[in-house]
Amino acid sequence: MVGCILWHPCAYASLFLFICVLAEDEYHRLVGSPRALRVYSLIATILLCATLDCFAWQLEGTQANLHFMGIILSMAYMLLMIFALMDEIWNNSERPLQNWGNLFISQIMIALPLASLAFLYFLDKWLVLALFVIIWTNDTGAYCVGSLTAKRKNGNHKMSPHISPKKSWEGLIGGFVFAIGGAFLLWYFGWFDAIIVEGRGARTTAIFALLVSTFGTFGDLMESLMKRSLGVKDSGKFLPGHGGVLDRFDSVLLAAPIITSYCWLCYYIVPLF
Repeated sequence: MVGCILWHPCAYASLFLFICVLAEDEYHRLVGSPRALRVYSLIATILLCATLDCFAWQLEGTQANLHFMGIILSMAYMLLMIFALMDEIWNNSERPLQNWGNLFISQIMIALPLASLAFLYFLDKWLVLALFVIIWTNDTGAYCVGSLTAKRKNGNHKMSPHISPKKSWEGLIGGFVFAIGGAFLLWYFGWFDAIIVEGRGARTTAIFALLVSTFGTFGDLMESLMKRSLGVKDSGKFLPGHGGVLDRFDSVLLAAPIITSYCWLCYYIVPLF
């Protein structure tokens, strides 16, 4: 993943399209969606990723002709979604509301967040890499601190025991500390130069880390709640010993659109003040 992000935009786009498709298929298998709906969802995911890649690449200013292609793809995406909804009528489906809900949930909860990273990538690829490095750093800090505090006589304070019994408030704080420390190290090496205004480097870096840590944790809890509701331990078996694709990218699902919005805000709005 690190190699594709740093190598070339096409390598990045191909990798994350592959991840999106796998995650979408994994979700629909978990909820038992009919085969036709899975096909519609996968095609919609491909169109959505291609659309956002076109618009993001066009914003970079090097491929202005992609704007028209993005419009065509977005229209195709909307028509496909409408066709998928109408298909439930033609097939006399026994559970149209569940199928419609699963289609929109999969697009909004999985495809759109991962596809939105295109706008972050074409702002600066180091920001995408920073997002993942800070997520990994946060998870490491949360695990280490949470495990150590769990050995105390009275244990630690559970954050949401009915969803994820091992997550604790102590681990959350430990993740914050590790994430902020890692972010400042990345700032030192210039990974945040694209969004930093002179004199605001420390503040911008700290907010970036806190947003990643907070929404990454909530993304993890969101996926844990989904699995607990479905009565499964792992979302899939794509990565032996680690579960499925959703298990590996759950922290990104909420953090990606938040961080993308924050970075563009820093890039466009903050310099005005």
